[in-house]
Amino acid sequence: MADSSKILFAGDPHGDFEPLISAVKKHQPEAAVLLGDYELKKPLQDYIQEIIGETKIWWIPGNHDFDPPEHYHNLFSSQLAEQSLHLKVVDIAGVKVAGLGGIFLGRVWYPPHSPKWKSKRHYLNSLPVSVESTEISLKYQSAIWQDEWAELKKLKADILVTHEGPRSHRHGFIAIDQLAEAMGVKKVFHGHLHEHYSARIRNGIQVFGVRNAKVVDLLGNEL
Repeated sequence: MADSSKILFAGDPHGDFEPLISAVKKHQPEAAVLLGDYELKKPLQDYIQEIIGETKIWWIPGNHDFDPPEHYHNLFSSQLAEQSLHLKVVDIAGVKVAGLGGIFLGRVWYPPHSPKWKSKRHYLNSLPVSVESTEISLKYQSAIWQDEWAELKKLKADILVTHEGPRSHRHGFIAIDQLAEAMGVKKVFHGHLHEHYSARIRNGIQVFGVRNAKVVDLLGNEL
């Protein structure tokens, strides 16, 4: 195993996990990080059973993992539910990796505009009395919330993995750049936008976009 392949990053599978399985079997990484949008018609472990014992699997959610509810339950109630990196920093193969899943929604927060809701609790408290709900809808759960982003921003990491892209991509967001800078990361890997590219943002941070159903190594090389 080359040092550059000790951690692999998998772009949005959209149901196709064969490239990930092949890459893990060939390169035998210590870990693989999945960047969202799985579109699971059955539990996640059923798709990648061949490699669960060969490497450590980590993941963040994408926007397609909340709708329909079947996709949500097959991820968040799977045997790999505890392997979520969302809003966490985890030591993976000796590297501190931070995760931010979901996307920016105009009805919640769409940087650089101010957030419409300070937090999920703020939103729930705004609902009419006739709407009895203590749990936020799946659509709103797929959103990046400003208060959670701000808490993650206080932590430090070597690598940031996101579903949304930073401003290095024409459809990216400055808030991802700001998060990466504040956390002191050296690299950002993101999915969602289905393009393979490399770029640099402020402070020399490297950004790697990962194509859907493709896998890259720590140097951003597509495998």
